[in-house]
Amino acid sequence: MRSVEEQQARVAAAAVAPRPVRVAIAESQGLMCAEEVVTERPMPGFDQAAIDGYAVRSVDVLGVGSDSEDGGEISLPVMGVIEAGARTPSRLQPRQAARVQTGAPMPTLADAVLPLRWTDGGENRVRVLRGVRSGAYVRRTGDDVQPGDVAVRAGTIIGPAQVGLLAAVGRDKVLVHPRPRLSVMCVGGELVDVSRTPGTGQVYDVNSYALAAAGRDAGAEVNRVGIISTDPRELRETVEGQVNRNEIVVIAGAVGGAAAESVRTVLSELGDMEVARIAMHPGSVQGFGQLGRDRVPVFLLPANPVSALVVFEIMVRPLIRLSLGKRQPMRRIVQARTLSPITSMPGRKGYLRGQLMRDQDTGEYLVQALGGAPGASTHLLATLAEANCLVIVPADVEEVRTGETVDVAFLAQRG
Repeated sequence: MRSVEEQQARVAAAAVAPRPVRVAIAESQGLMCAEEVVTERPMPGFDQAAIDGYAVRSVDVLGVGSDSEDGGEISLPVMGVIEAGARTPSRLQPRQAARVQTGAPMPTLADAVLPLRWTDGGENRVRVLRGVRSGAYVRRTGDDVQPGDVAVRAGTIIGPAQVGLLAAVGRDKVLVHPRPRLSVMCVGGELVDVSRTPGTGQVYDVNSYALAAAGRDAGAEVNRVGIISTDPRELRETVEGQVNRNEIVVIAGAVGGAAAESVRTVLSELGDMEVARIAMHPGSVQGFGQLGRDRVPVFLLPANPVSALVVFEIMVRPLIRLSLGKRQPMRRIVQARTLSPITSMPGRKGYLRGQLMRDQDTGEYLVQALGGAPGASTHLLATLAEANCLVIVPADVEEVRTGETVDVAFLAQRG
Protein backbone atom coordinates (compact mmCIF):
# COMPACT_ATOMS: atom_id res chain seq x y z
CA MET A 1 0.00 0.00 0.00
CA ARG A 2 1.45 3.35 -1.07
CA SER A 3 1.55 6.31 1.29
CA VAL A 4 -0.42 9.50 0.60
CA GLU A 5 2.80 11.48 0.30
CA GLU A 6 4.26 9.06 -2.27
CA GLN A 7 1.13 9.28 -4.41
CA GLN A 8 1.05 13.08 -4.14
CA ALA A 9 4.67 13.20 -5.32
CA ARG A 10 3.81 11.05 -8.36
CA VAL A 11 0.92 13.37 -9.20
CA ALA A 12 2.95 16.56 -8.67
CA ALA A 13 5.64 15.29 -11.03
CA ALA A 14 3.04 15.34 -13.81
CA ALA A 15 2.14 19.01 -13.35
CA VAL A 16 2.52 21.06 -16.52
CA ALA A 17 1.38 24.66 -16.78
CA PRO A 18 -0.60 25.47 -19.95
CA ARG A 19 1.16 27.63 -22.55
CA PRO A 20 0.93 31.36 -21.76
CA VAL A 21 -1.79 33.34 -23.49
CA ARG A 22 -2.47 37.07 -23.78
CA VAL A 23 -5.74 38.14 -22.19
CA ALA A 24 -7.52 41.39 -21.41
CA ILE A 25 -6.51 42.70 -17.99
CA ALA A 26 -10.15 42.47 -16.88
CA GLU A 27 -9.86 38.67 -17.32
CA SER A 28 -6.42 38.27 -15.73
CA GLN A 29 -7.34 38.30 -12.05
CA GLY A 30 -6.21 35.19 -10.18
CA LEU A 31 -3.83 34.10 -12.95
CA MET A 32 -0.04 34.07 -12.86
CA CYS A 33 1.72 36.74 -14.92
CA ALA A 34 3.96 35.22 -17.59
CA GLU A 35 5.96 38.33 -18.54
CA GLU A 36 7.87 41.23 -17.04
CA VAL A 37 5.60 44.22 -17.55
CA VAL A 38 8.00 47.16 -18.01
CA THR A 39 6.60 50.69 -17.96
CA GLU A 40 7.31 52.95 -20.91
CA ARG A 41 6.26 56.26 -19.37
CA PRO A 42 6.25 57.80 -15.90
CA MET A 43 3.23 57.58 -13.63
CA PRO A 44 1.84 60.08 -13.03
CA GLY A 45 2.84 61.55 -16.35
CA PHE A 46 2.72 65.14 -15.09
CA ASP A 47 2.82 67.09 -11.83
CA GLN A 48 -0.72 66.97 -10.46
CA ALA A 49 -2.71 68.19 -7.48
CA ALA A 50 -3.15 65.52 -4.82
CA ILE A 51 -6.18 67.27 -3.25
CA ASP A 52 -8.74 69.97 -4.03
CA GLY A 53 -7.35 73.39 -3.20
CA TYR A 54 -5.26 76.22 -4.62
CA ALA A 55 -2.02 75.84 -6.55
CA VAL A 56 0.49 78.39 -5.21
CA ARG A 57 4.17 79.20 -5.06
CA SER A 58 5.18 78.14 -1.57
CA VAL A 59 7.46 81.21 -1.28
CA ASP A 60 4.40 83.46 -1.60
CA VAL A 61 2.69 81.98 1.48
CA LEU A 62 5.79 81.26 3.54
CA GLY A 63 5.24 82.03 7.22
CA VAL A 64 1.50 82.68 6.96
CA GLY A 65 -0.28 81.49 10.08
CA SER A 66 2.96 81.08 12.05
CA ASP A 67 3.64 82.61 15.47
CA SER A 68 6.28 84.99 14.10
CA GLU A 69 5.68 88.79 14.06
CA ASP A 70 5.30 88.88 10.28
CA GLY A 71 2.88 85.90 10.32
CA GLY A 72 -0.86 86.33 9.89
CA GLU A 73 -3.09 86.20 6.83
CA ILE A 74 -2.67 87.28 3.21
CA SER A 75 -4.89 87.21 0.15
CA LEU A 76 -3.97 86.24 -3.40
CA PRO A 77 -5.80 86.84 -6.66
CA VAL A 78 -7.23 83.63 -8.22
CA MET A 79 -6.23 83.37 -11.87
CA GLY A 80 -8.87 80.73 -12.65
CA VAL A 81 -9.92 77.12 -12.15
CA ILE A 82 -7.95 74.12 -13.42
CA GLU A 83 -10.07 70.97 -13.63
CA ALA A 84 -8.91 67.36 -13.67
CA GLY A 85 -8.27 66.43 -17.29
CA ALA A 86 -7.45 70.00 -18.37
CA ARG A 87 -5.19 69.91 -21.43
CA THR A 88 -4.39 73.59 -21.89
CA PRO A 89 -1.10 74.55 -20.19
CA SER A 90 -1.33 77.35 -17.64
CA ARG A 91 1.25 79.51 -15.89
CA LEU A 92 1.12 80.98 -12.44
CA GLN A 93 2.50 84.47 -11.90
CA PRO A 94 4.22 85.49 -8.64
CA ARG A 95 1.74 86.11 -5.78
CA GLN A 96 -1.11 84.40 -7.63
CA ALA A 97 -3.18 81.28 -6.92
CA ALA A 98 -5.17 78.91 -9.12
CA ARG A 99 -8.11 76.80 -7.95
CA VAL A 100 -7.34 73.13 -8.71
CA GLN A 101 -9.22 69.88 -8.52
CA THR A 102 -7.69 66.59 -7.38
CA GLY A 103 -5.71 65.18 -10.31
CA ALA A 104 -5.53 68.49 -12.17
CA PRO A 105 -2.22 69.41 -13.84
CA MET A 106 -0.21 71.90 -11.83
CA PRO A 107 0.38 75.30 -13.51
CA THR A 108 3.96 76.27 -14.31
CA LEU A 109 5.84 77.82 -11.31
CA ALA A 110 3.35 76.41 -8.77
CA ASP A 111 5.10 74.00 -6.38
CA ALA A 112 2.44 73.32 -3.74
CA VAL A 113 -1.31 72.98 -3.20
CA LEU A 114 -3.01 74.92 -0.45
CA PRO A 115 -5.82 72.78 1.10
CA LEU A 116 -9.28 74.36 1.05
CA ARG A 117 -9.52 74.16 4.83
CA TRP A 118 -6.56 76.55 5.12
CA THR A 119 -8.39 79.23 3.07
CA ASP A 120 -11.71 81.04 2.96
CA GLY A 121 -12.56 79.33 -0.35
CA GLY A 122 -12.69 82.57 -2.29
CA GLU A 123 -13.35 82.58 -6.04
CA ASN A 124 -11.72 85.85 -7.21
CA ARG A 125 -9.38 86.32 -4.27
CA VAL A 126 -8.49 83.72 -1.71
CA ARG A 127 -7.57 84.50 1.88
CA VAL A 128 -4.71 82.31 3.02
CA LEU A 129 -4.90 81.26 6.68
CA ARG A 130 -1.84 79.00 6.73
CA GLY A 131 1.22 78.47 4.54
CA VAL A 132 2.53 75.31 2.89
CA ARG A 133 5.97 73.93 2.15
CA SER A 134 7.28 73.30 -1.36
CA GLY A 135 5.96 69.98 -2.74
CA ALA A 136 3.05 69.79 -0.29
CA TYR A 137 -0.02 67.95 -1.69
CA VAL A 138 1.56 67.55 -5.12
CA ARG A 139 2.09 64.24 -6.92
CA ARG A 140 5.28 64.67 -8.90
CA THR A 141 5.90 63.17 -12.34
CA GLY A 142 7.05 59.56 -11.88
CA ASP A 143 6.33 59.43 -8.14
CA ASP A 144 4.67 56.01 -8.57
CA VAL A 145 6.57 54.51 -11.52
CA GLN A 146 9.52 55.63 -13.62
CA PRO A 147 10.12 54.54 -17.24
CA GLY A 148 11.91 51.19 -17.22
CA ASP A 149 10.48 50.12 -13.85
CA VAL A 150 8.87 46.67 -13.67
CA ALA A 151 5.20 47.20 -12.87
CA VAL A 152 4.28 43.49 -12.57
CA ARG A 153 6.89 40.74 -12.41
CA ALA A 154 6.65 37.34 -14.08
CA GLY A 155 5.41 34.77 -11.58
CA THR A 156 3.19 37.25 -9.74
CA ILE A 157 -0.41 36.20 -9.13
CA ILE A 158 -2.50 39.03 -10.54
CA GLY A 159 -4.84 40.55 -7.97
CA PRO A 160 -6.85 43.79 -7.84
CA ALA A 161 -3.73 45.92 -7.20
CA GLN A 162 -1.89 44.39 -10.17
CA VAL A 163 -4.91 44.90 -12.45
CA GLY A 164 -5.02 48.54 -11.38
CA LEU A 165 -1.30 48.97 -11.98
CA LEU A 166 -1.54 47.41 -15.43
CA ALA A 167 -4.30 49.85 -16.29
CA ALA A 168 -2.29 52.74 -14.84
CA VAL A 169 0.67 52.02 -17.11
CA GLY A 170 -1.57 51.74 -20.17
CA ARG A 171 -1.66 47.97 -20.64
CA ASP A 172 -4.98 46.58 -21.89
CA LYS A 173 -3.65 43.01 -22.23
CA VAL A 174 -1.13 40.90 -20.35
CA LEU A 175 0.56 37.52 -20.92
CA VAL A 176 -0.59 34.99 -18.30
CA HIS A 177 -0.52 31.30 -17.55
CA PRO A 178 -4.17 30.36 -18.21
CA ARG A 179 -6.37 28.23 -15.99
CA PRO A 180 -5.76 24.52 -16.63
CA ARG A 181 -8.64 22.90 -18.50
CA LEU A 182 -10.26 20.13 -16.48
CA SER A 183 -12.68 17.55 -17.88
CA VAL A 184 -15.00 15.73 -15.45
CA MET A 185 -16.99 12.63 -16.36
CA CYS A 186 -18.37 9.56 -14.64
CA VAL A 187 -19.33 5.99 -15.43
CA GLY A 188 -21.99 3.75 -13.94
CA GLY A 189 -25.02 1.92 -15.31
CA GLU A 190 -27.06 3.08 -12.34
CA LEU A 191 -26.58 6.79 -13.03
CA VAL A 192 -29.08 9.25 -14.47
CA ASP A 193 -28.77 12.99 -14.91
CA VAL A 194 -30.54 15.30 -12.48
CA SER A 195 -32.88 16.37 -15.29
CA ARG A 196 -34.45 12.90 -15.28
CA THR A 197 -36.42 10.93 -12.70
CA PRO A 198 -34.50 7.90 -11.41
CA GLY A 199 -36.11 4.53 -12.01
CA THR A 200 -35.75 1.39 -9.90
CA GLY A 201 -32.08 0.83 -9.08
CA GLN A 202 -31.02 4.20 -10.48
CA VAL A 203 -29.45 7.17 -8.69
CA TYR A 204 -28.67 10.73 -9.68
CA ASP A 205 -25.27 11.59 -11.09
CA VAL A 206 -23.80 13.48 -8.16
CA ASN A 207 -20.13 13.17 -8.93
CA SER A 208 -19.87 15.07 -12.20
CA TYR A 209 -21.60 18.10 -10.67
CA ALA A 210 -19.75 18.01 -7.34
CA LEU A 211 -16.32 17.40 -8.87
CA ALA A 212 -16.85 20.08 -11.53
CA ALA A 213 -17.67 22.54 -8.74
CA ALA A 214 -14.55 21.45 -6.85
CA GLY A 215 -12.49 22.02 -9.98
CA ARG A 216 -13.83 25.55 -10.44
CA ASP A 217 -13.18 26.27 -6.77
CA ALA A 218 -9.57 25.17 -7.27
CA GLY A 219 -9.18 27.58 -10.19
CA ALA A 220 -9.60 25.32 -13.23
CA GLU A 221 -11.61 25.94 -16.38
CA VAL A 222 -14.04 23.05 -16.14
CA ASN A 223 -15.85 21.02 -18.78
CA ARG A 224 -18.47 18.76 -17.16
CA VAL A 225 -18.99 15.94 -19.62
CA GLY A 226 -21.35 14.03 -17.30
CA ILE A 227 -22.26 10.38 -17.71
CA ILE A 228 -20.34 8.53 -20.42
CA SER A 229 -20.89 5.16 -22.06
CA THR A 230 -18.81 2.15 -21.03
CA ASP A 231 -19.01 0.67 -24.52
CA PRO A 232 -15.31 0.20 -25.34
CA ARG A 233 -15.40 2.04 -28.66
CA GLU A 234 -17.50 4.97 -27.41
CA LEU A 235 -15.52 5.18 -24.18
CA ARG A 236 -12.21 5.32 -26.02
CA GLU A 237 -13.45 8.03 -28.39
CA THR A 238 -14.81 10.13 -25.50
CA VAL A 239 -11.75 9.86 -23.27
CA GLU A 240 -9.32 10.36 -26.15
CA GLY A 241 -11.19 13.49 -27.22
CA GLN A 242 -11.11 14.92 -23.68
CA VAL A 243 -7.42 14.08 -23.23
CA ASN A 244 -6.60 15.92 -26.46
CA ARG A 245 -8.26 19.17 -25.37
CA ASN A 246 -7.67 19.31 -21.60
CA GLU A 247 -4.74 19.45 -19.20
CA ILE A 248 -6.41 17.24 -16.54
CA VAL A 249 -9.11 14.57 -16.82
CA VAL A 250 -11.13 13.10 -13.95
CA ILE A 251 -13.32 9.98 -14.28
CA ALA A 252 -15.46 9.02 -11.28
CA GLY A 253 -16.76 5.50 -10.74
CA ALA A 254 -13.83 3.93 -12.58
CA VAL A 255 -12.38 1.95 -9.65
CA GLY A 256 -13.97 -1.19 -8.22
CA GLY A 257 -16.36 -3.58 -9.96
CA ALA A 258 -16.51 -5.24 -13.36
CA ALA A 259 -17.47 -2.00 -15.16
CA ALA A 260 -14.42 -0.26 -13.76
CA GLU A 261 -12.21 -3.12 -14.93
CA SER A 262 -13.41 -2.68 -18.51
CA VAL A 263 -12.81 1.07 -18.26
CA ARG A 264 -9.24 0.53 -17.14
CA THR A 265 -8.67 -1.91 -20.02
CA VAL A 266 -9.70 0.75 -22.53
CA LEU A 267 -7.64 3.46 -20.84
CA SER A 268 -4.53 1.29 -20.84
CA GLU A 269 -4.65 1.46 -24.65
CA LEU A 270 -4.16 5.24 -24.43
CA GLY A 271 -1.16 5.30 -22.08
CA ASP A 272 0.05 4.41 -18.62
CA MET A 273 -2.71 3.92 -16.04
CA GLU A 274 -2.36 2.42 -12.58
CA VAL A 275 -5.01 1.66 -9.97
CA ALA A 276 -3.51 1.30 -6.52
CA ARG A 277 -4.40 1.23 -2.85
CA ILE A 278 -3.32 4.40 -1.10
CA ALA A 279 -2.94 4.47 2.68
CA MET A 280 -5.78 6.94 3.22
CA HIS A 281 -9.46 6.90 4.02
CA PRO A 282 -11.93 7.50 2.63
CA GLY A 283 -10.97 6.78 -0.99
CA SER A 284 -8.11 4.33 -0.61
CA VAL A 285 -8.63 2.74 -4.04
CA GLN A 286 -7.87 5.25 -6.78
CA GLY A 287 -6.21 5.44 -10.17
CA PHE A 288 -3.73 7.78 -11.78
CA GLY A 289 -1.95 7.79 -15.10
CA GLN A 290 -0.84 9.87 -18.05
CA LEU A 291 -2.64 9.31 -21.33
CA GLY A 292 -2.38 10.48 -24.91
CA ARG A 293 0.52 11.92 -26.88
CA ASP A 294 0.91 14.75 -24.37
CA ARG A 295 0.77 12.41 -21.35
CA VAL A 296 -2.18 14.22 -19.80
CA PRO A 297 -2.78 13.45 -16.09
CA VAL A 298 -5.92 11.31 -15.72
CA PHE A 299 -7.49 10.42 -12.35
CA LEU A 300 -9.82 7.53 -11.61
CA LEU A 301 -11.95 8.26 -8.54
CA PRO A 302 -14.37 6.15 -6.49
CA ALA A 303 -18.10 6.15 -7.19
CA ASN A 304 -18.90 7.17 -3.60
CA PRO A 305 -19.40 10.97 -3.79
CA VAL A 306 -17.77 11.68 -0.43
CA SER A 307 -14.76 9.51 -1.22
CA ALA A 308 -14.52 11.07 -4.68
CA LEU A 309 -14.53 14.60 -3.26
CA VAL A 310 -11.91 13.74 -0.63
CA VAL A 311 -9.60 12.14 -3.22
CA PHE A 312 -10.11 15.17 -5.46
CA GLU A 313 -9.19 17.45 -2.55
CA ILE A 314 -6.03 15.53 -1.65
CA MET A 315 -4.78 14.55 -5.11
CA VAL A 316 -6.39 16.57 -7.92
CA ARG A 317 -6.70 20.01 -6.35
CA PRO A 318 -2.95 20.34 -5.62
CA LEU A 319 -2.19 19.51 -9.27
CA ILE A 320 -4.56 22.27 -10.43
CA ARG A 321 -2.92 24.74 -8.05
CA LEU A 322 0.56 23.76 -9.26
CA SER A 323 -0.55 24.24 -12.86
CA LEU A 324 -1.73 27.73 -11.92
CA GLY A 325 1.75 28.48 -10.60
CA LYS A 326 0.75 28.60 -6.93
CA ARG A 327 3.74 28.28 -4.62
CA GLN A 328 1.62 26.65 -1.91
CA PRO A 329 -0.71 24.17 -3.65
CA MET A 330 -1.99 22.62 -0.43
CA ARG A 331 -4.72 23.94 1.84
CA ARG A 332 -3.79 25.93 4.91
CA ILE A 333 -3.14 23.63 7.88
CA VAL A 334 -3.91 24.73 11.44
CA GLN A 335 -3.78 22.90 14.73
CA ALA A 336 -7.03 22.54 16.63
CA ARG A 337 -8.19 20.98 19.88
CA THR A 338 -10.83 18.28 19.48
CA LEU A 339 -14.24 18.69 21.11
CA SER A 340 -15.13 15.01 20.76
CA PRO A 341 -13.27 11.71 20.31
CA ILE A 342 -12.29 10.65 16.78
CA THR A 343 -11.76 7.08 15.64
CA SER A 344 -9.66 6.48 12.54
CA MET A 345 -8.82 3.47 10.42
CA PRO A 346 -5.52 1.85 11.46
CA GLY A 347 -2.71 1.98 8.92
CA ARG A 348 -4.37 4.69 6.83
CA LYS A 349 -4.14 8.46 6.99
CA GLY A 350 -7.59 9.78 7.78
CA TYR A 351 -9.22 12.81 6.20
CA LEU A 352 -12.36 13.17 8.29
CA ARG A 353 -15.10 15.76 8.14
CA GLY A 354 -15.25 18.41 10.82
CA GLN A 355 -16.39 21.89 11.77
CA LEU A 356 -13.56 24.27 12.63
CA MET A 357 -14.25 27.15 14.99
CA ARG A 358 -12.27 29.56 17.12
CA ASP A 359 -12.49 30.45 20.81
CA GLN A 360 -13.22 34.19 20.93
CA ASP A 361 -11.41 34.62 24.25
CA THR A 362 -8.22 32.63 23.66
CA GLY A 363 -8.05 32.59 19.85
CA GLU A 364 -7.54 28.81 20.01
CA TYR A 365 -8.84 26.68 17.14
CA LEU A 366 -11.42 24.04 18.09
CA VAL A 367 -12.75 21.25 15.90
CA GLN A 368 -15.91 19.17 16.14
CA ALA A 369 -15.71 15.88 14.27
CA LEU A 370 -18.71 15.07 12.07
CA GLY A 371 -17.83 11.41 11.64
CA GLY A 372 -14.82 9.21 11.80
CA ALA A 373 -15.62 5.70 12.97
CA PRO A 374 -14.30 3.22 10.40
CA GLY A 375 -17.05 2.30 7.97
CA ALA A 376 -19.58 4.63 9.57
CA SER A 377 -21.41 7.20 7.48
CA THR A 378 -18.60 7.80 5.01
CA HIS A 379 -21.22 8.05 2.27
CA LEU A 380 -23.18 10.94 3.78
CA LEU A 381 -22.76 13.87 1.41
CA ALA A 382 -24.92 16.06 3.66
CA THR A 383 -22.35 15.69 6.43
CA LEU A 384 -19.57 16.73 4.08
CA ALA A 385 -21.63 19.78 3.10
CA GLU A 386 -21.74 20.80 6.78
CA ALA A 387 -17.97 20.48 7.11
CA ASN A 388 -15.61 23.41 6.73
CA CYS A 389 -12.46 21.39 7.31
CA LEU A 390 -10.86 17.98 7.08
CA VAL A 391 -9.37 16.57 10.25
CA ILE A 392 -6.08 14.86 9.38
CA VAL A 393 -5.33 11.79 11.48
CA PRO A 394 -1.90 10.13 11.01
CA ALA A 395 -1.83 6.55 9.76
CA ASP A 396 -0.39 5.27 13.05
CA VAL A 397 -3.17 6.83 15.16
CA GLU A 398 -6.41 4.89 15.69
CA GLU A 399 -8.09 7.14 18.22
CA VAL A 400 -7.90 10.82 19.09
CA ARG A 401 -9.29 11.67 22.51
CA THR A 402 -11.28 14.76 23.41
CA GLY A 403 -8.98 17.72 24.07
CA GLU A 404 -6.05 16.41 22.01
CA THR A 405 -4.53 18.51 19.22
CA VAL A 406 -4.89 17.51 15.57
CA ASP A 407 -3.93 18.98 12.20
CA VAL A 408 -6.85 20.44 10.31
CA ALA A 409 -7.05 21.44 6.63
CA PHE A 410 -9.28 24.50 6.38
CA LEU A 411 -11.66 24.27 3.43
CA ALA A 412 -11.81 28.02 2.84
CA GLN A 413 -14.98 29.14 1.13
CA ARG A 414 -14.89 31.83 -1.54
CA GLY A 415 -17.09 34.80 -0.80
